[in-house]
Amino acid sequence: MKEVQCQKHGNRSRKLRSSNDMARVWRLLFLLLLLWSLCESHLHFPPSIREISAASSNKTLKRDITAEVAGYADVAKRIIDLAVFGAARNRSYTRLADFTDTIGNRVSGSDNLNMAIKYMNNAMVKDGLDVHLEPVKIPHWVRGKERAQMILPRMKSLAILGLGSSVGTPPEGIKAEVLVVQSFEELKQRASEAAGRIVVFNQPFVSYGETVAYRAFGASEAAKVGAVATLIRSITPFSINSPHTGWQDYQDGVKHIPTACITVEDAELMWRIAQRGQQMVVQLNMEAKTLPDADSFNTVAEIKGWQYPEQVVLLSGHLDSWDVGQGAMDDGGGAMISWEALSLIKDLGLHPRRTLRTVLWTAEEQGGVGAQQYFSLHKGNMSNFDLVMESDLGTFTPVALQFTGSDSARKVMQEVVKLLAPINVTKLENNGEGTDISLWMKAGVPGASLHTADSRYFWFHHSEGDTMSVQDPRDMDLCSALWAVVAYVVADLQDMLPR
Repeated sequence: MKEVQCQKHGNRSRKLRSSNDMARVWRLLFLLLLLWSLCESHLHFPPSIREISAASSNKTLKRDITAEVAGYADVAKRIIDLAVFGAARNRSYTRLADFTDTIGNRVSGSDNLNMAIKYMNNAMVKDGLDVHLEPVKIPHWVRGKERAQMILPRMKSLAILGLGSSVGTPPEGIKAEVLVVQSFEELKQRASEAAGRIVVFNQPFVSYGETVAYRAFGASEAAKVGAVATLIRSITPFSINSPHTGWQDYQDGVKHIPTACITVEDAELMWRIAQRGQQMVVQLNMEAKTLPDADSFNTVAEIKGWQYPEQVVLLSGHLDSWDVGQGAMDDGGGAMISWEALSLIKDLGLHPRRTLRTVLWTAEEQGGVGAQQYFSLHKGNMSNFDLVMESDLGTFTPVALQFTGSDSARKVMQEVVKLLAPINVTKLENNGEGTDISLWMKAGVPGASLHTADSRYFWFHHSEGDTMSVQDPRDMDLCSALWAVVAYVVADLQDMLPR
């Protein structure tokens, strides 16, 4: 019994010691936690350490994308060699010559545009690409016969081109005195002189973006002050007595009056005559009319992506042109290099992760009509559009790639253009542009355009001078190589461009 009692007493003693030990442990933990909480508010990592850490992370990220893109150097060189020195040398130029010599110009709604779409569909199918047509409705304006003649102070024929969407004159034409102004502001100041007259705008060329307002809105502005027609100095910095046409827009609620462009030389002649105070009279006859919208198609060719076929890098140019010249520069060249880029990639047996899609737009000259309908049809899939590209400012010697996108995407594209060192085009500029891709860029999709040595572009733009004589085979090879390298590499990177 005593042994049992001693055993119980020993057990109680051990339990008591154990209990006291646990209490001491908890008190120690409490003190440590209290000490940490007091110290934590005074603990600050030196800013330099944090900055170094962040910088190190950024450098790692940069090294990753730099290394990934640099890994395409051999592929880029193969594309460039094929386009510029190899079997595809001069191919895009030859394709353009065959196309424009066969079809000619291709204004919206015309039989020529329909033939052009069929021609390109068949040619790209024969090239082994996956091709389909997407139907759209487009404007159908017809120029008809037109002429203008100065009657006073002397007889002189005036070279004119009616502006797109213009109404025609009555069958007998319009015979009226002329008022010459150099700006919209001068027109307002001399509004009392405009009623019943043909207003001639002799605005100086500043830049296309600024000066084109006279072509676009001159007719409505003159109609507001009672003019019966307008003749607009062609929107060009250089002329050899060549009129330049283009689209114009009537304002709602304003009378529609006939409008045409005249040459720089004739506009300046009429200005000088007006400055002398001499009376001027012009006879204008135009048969222009607008017919119901016509059926047309955007022409689409693809190389399907092997890993992410639903994700798209889009290349483009527009297939339509104005009804003068051959439409070789605007925009036959852009359409051809967008086809050629896919041909180069296919010929080399390259298979990108994402789909490469070339779209040859219809009715761009009427305000991007085909592209607007394409956007409406595909915008529900916007998150899968990786990059949209358009070439519509000539295929002269390439100077740079223009880009619109996030800072993160720009960093990627800066690495991509380094791959173009063999053709000396490593500059990335701001502001990708293009009527047909503008809706996508406004919605946040990265966009790119081709910047070329285009100082002569507006010499030939929308005129009889836009022919194959403007084009150069080597320039087109270089543009094709640039277009193909950029499109392929972006389509094959591990990740889409950051938004």
